[in-house]
Amino acid sequence: MSQATTLKAGQIRHLLRVTKATSRHPERDCLVLLLGLTCGMRVSEIAQLEIQDVMFSSGAIRSEISLRAAITKGCRQRCIYLTHKKTIEAMERYLSLRITLGLSTELSNDRYRGLSPQTCLILTHKGSKFYMNTKRRINFDGEQVDYLACDSLQAHITKLYKDAGIKQGSSHSGRRSFASNLLRNGASLDAVQQLLGHAELDHVMPYLEVQSDKLRQMFLDVI
Repeated sequence: MSQATTLKAGQIRHLLRVTKATSRHPERDCLVLLLGLTCGMRVSEIAQLEIQDVMFSSGAIRSEISLRAAITKGCRQRCIYLTHKKTIEAMERYLSLRITLGLSTELSNDRYRGLSPQTCLILTHKGSKFYMNTKRRINFDGEQVDYLACDSLQAHITKLYKDAGIKQGSSHSGRRSFASNLLRNGASLDAVQQLLGHAELDHVMPYLEVQSDKLRQMFLDVI
């Protein structure tokens, strides 16, 4: 089975430019892409993220976001860090748009900028939350596990990559790019494992892509 493409910096810039220019919902779609590329979030996690997860009641954006165990694929709580400048800017643009359009707002703007705290952050074009599908898989221990997936948002992200002309691009490209770029910049495998939310280090390996020149250098530096 072919793996999702890992994006380089130039491809990421191209993807975002095309999305801004061609998407019917550029503010939302750029944010969705960046949450995968800079935070390593799964599509199902992005679809279930709530306003109160990303914002304090004062209206300030959280730099450290706790992903509730209930919305993660492995049912393990983990932290992601909303610190990348592009992602913060995309978040602000999308939140401002939601407020302007009155999507899931309350009568008072004293808390959460007037947005309903328990509503999903990412909404469909109709202003509703994305539908979650219940699926089953066999884990590494051979046990059957039920989990939630968001097929509609996943298909939409794949289309964004296709529209940008990126071959084999999919929702997993964000997480693969996130993991590979961390490793390329000197992060340890343990750190990448923790940020991706995997229980075992072996589960991280399918997400990683290391350039051959770096592998050759590792042999040279072994002693």
